[in-house]
Amino acid sequence: MKFEEFISSGAFASLESEPTDRPNIGAVDFTQAKDLSVTRETYLEAESLGLTLSELLETADYDPSPTGSALDAFERQLALAGIRIGGKRPSTVEAFLQASPTLMPEFMLREIRRGMSMRPELDSLLAGTTTIASNRYTPFFIDTSTQDKFSLRPIGDGAEVPQLLVTEQQHAVNVPDYGLALKASYKSLRYRTTAQFRVLLWYVGFRLQTDKIGLLVNTIINGDGNDNAVTSINSATTGVLTYNDLVTLWGKFDSFEMNALICDINNMKTILTLAEFKDPLAGFKFQNRGEVFSPLGATLIRSDATPADIVIGIDTRFAIEQVISQPLMVEFDKVIEQRFEEAVISESVAFAKVIPEAAVALDTAF
Repeated sequence: MKFEEFISSGAFASLESEPTDRPNIGAVDFTQAKDLSVTRETYLEAESLGLTLSELLETADYDPSPTGSALDAFERQLALAGIRIGGKRPSTVEAFLQASPTLMPEFMLREIRRGMSMRPELDSLLAGTTTIASNRYTPFFIDTSTQDKFSLRPIGDGAEVPQLLVTEQQHAVNVPDYGLALKASYKSLRYRTTAQFRVLLWYVGFRLQTDKIGLLVNTIINGDGNDNAVTSINSATTGVLTYNDLVTLWGKFDSFEMNALICDINNMKTILTLAEFKDPLAGFKFQNRGEVFSPLGATLIRSDATPADIVIGIDTRFAIEQVISQPLMVEFDKVIEQRFEEAVISESVAFAKVIPEAAVALDTAF
């Protein structure tokens, strides 16, 4: 998605409509906040504990927010520095860096994360998330090849108890580092407002999340390196996607539920215009609020990383887990010391299959 399309999208509009400044926040207790000084060492401490700066500031040794607090600990630091990130008179990037340059990396990280939240589809596709301390992860292997061996049934005296065999996969999954260098001259940013700058950061987060959905799709189709590529069925006619094909795909989910469909924009258009799905209420929701209806009870999710001839059916509760060895981070040293000439945004993430049978691909060109 191009930047121009992003700022005109429904996801952006929903965030842009939220209040970015709070003129009537009421009384805020700055007693502990004013005694704090955020420095490079504070970031290093947070990093050593596996926390973000915002999370560290909320700990008991810093400035934990009371229940119902109008501002969180990081927002209180912004307020004390006189930095406004929204409203009618937001601070400029230059004013931000002059007032408190050490707060800029965390501001960037929070806004990038906010942009990532504008693509909530990724979280909806995950059976779970695992955080590890290395760059290698060995998933479970759950033997579902002979389901009758662990199906519920009466057990007579001396009879064998049904067993679900769980071992480790033969091959570990490599968790690679992904990085993006956000490069901009100080001159190009200094007179921009923080409200303008945060839109750019939202876009960065939105694109990162879109790319991660693409990585997830690749894992579903090709497997995680353990000979577990997706099971594929063919449409009735090559080059054609019909309602009957989707019903056939739905019918392949024995012991599972097809609760999501992943496809590219062209297949999504085809599904949206199938006569069987031209329900007046569904059409009204799509035309009025942009809500995509759910064919056969499955949520439609667009990922243009999906091959043009493939539609993926998935039971999101059991199919894929996300593996993280390094959470999203912004290289704080460069931002603080070089006044944002270049900031490296990085994350170490991979995807692994939990139960391969929880996803099936429909191939429309064979």
